Amino acid sequence: MLTKNNTKFIKSLQLKKFRQKEGLFTVEGAKNTLELLNSSYKLKYLILSEDFLNRHQKEINSSEIEPILVKEKELSALGAFQTNTDALAVVHEKTPLTYHSKSFDLVLDDIRDPGNLGTIIRLADWYGIQNVICSDTTAEFYNPKVISASMGSIFRTNLYRRDLKEFLAENKKRKIYGALLEGKNVHQVKFKANGLLVIGNESHGIHPELISLITDSVTIPKIGHAESLNAAMATAIICDNVFRKH
Repeated sequence: MLTKNNTKFIKSLQLKKFRQKEGLFTVEGAKNTLELLNSSYKLKYLILSEDFLNRHQKEINSSEIEPILVKEKELSALGAFQTNTDALAVVHEKTPLTYHSKSFDLVLDDIRDPGNLGTIIRLADWYGIQNVICSDTTAEFYNPKVISASMGSIFRTNLYRRDLKEFLAENKKRKIYGALLEGKNVHQVKFKANGLLVIGNESHGIHPELISLITDSVTIPKIGHAESLNAAMATAIICDNVFRKH
């Protein structure tokens, strides 16, 4: 049974300060909840509609937690998205990981928009990129909009928060590609399999203090008249060129 105190507590997790205080976050909707149940994340609560339980009994039975059944109207009022009438989970954050990698990884410098971050995580998962390294000023990983936009990919991707100047200096033996307005045509670049791709802020690009650490500047050639591409679109285009020959 869902008590009034439970409800108040879960709703408080819509705010970043309470997520960080409790070390908990919420996951909403059928797709993301099913992806969550197949991951190594630990759940505190699993709240479901009867219809969702009936449709996904097998996946829910595999979970170690006893689900709480509520009416669809209660469920839609509980989280950040009123269209959710299937499922909501309260989840423990993971302990920060130690970075070790020899594969191609993404580095995000000051990506502020949660929707952009979630989409980039989904793109990373699509191209088999396991690691996404983010600056301290990049959007919070467990923001509901990040989780929603990732469409479950957040549960398969390793996310790190680092001082990017230190991180890039530590990895100076690798090719460090930077998405910049002035650089080599991305269609002509032969990307190294263990390289790093730095994507900058939606409005201001890569911070000047990181530019000197970039070994190869790449750009997406403009043919038409659009002023710019958003960070997620640019990431998708460059990643497609990275993995085209793999």
